[in-house]
Order: sequence, then structure tokens, then C-alpha cells
Amino acid sequence: MGRLVLNHSTNLEGLIPILQKLALDTKIKTITPAVISRARGRSSKLVIRLSVKTINGYKAIARKGKTAQEVFISTELSKEELKEIIDICHK
Repeated sequence: MGRLVLNHSTNLEGLIPILQKLALDTKIKTITPAVISRARGRSSKLVIRLSVKTINGYKAIARKGKTAQEVFISTELSKEELKEIIDICHK
């Protein structure tokens, strides 16, 4: 089971429950929500997409409305496997 790091007082609305489900996967080590920023476009619902590979996993971008938040996921999974798990947890 992975660990969800909650070091920010603010997160995107609805993001933490999804990340908690994601952390239950045994192949995920750590999930760290990071910087919140403003996005140019608008997303009516919460969308999580994988961005780039990092040293020990992947960076994902969660977007809702005009707000975006980086999420770092430490895992040994491939990008496709992680994307499938995120989609299952998001439903």
C-alpha cells in the first residue's frame, strides 16, 4: 500500500479521495500533491493526466476549472499501467 503525503493545506476539490484510492494499490509507493497554479483553459470536471516521467515515477496534472495541481507519483509501473489504475480510481 502506498503513502499519500498531505503537506499542503489546499488541494483541488475532489482530488484527495481519488488519490486515497490510488494509494491503496500495492505497486504505488508515494503520492505527493504539489504546486497549485492557474491554467489557461477551463475543465468543467476533475481531470487527471500523466505528464512526464520522473526519476522514481511520474508527474501527473490534475485540472478542474481554471486551476491545475501537480501530483508526483512514485511507482515502478509503466505509464500505461498507471494510466489504467488512475482511470479506475477516477470512476
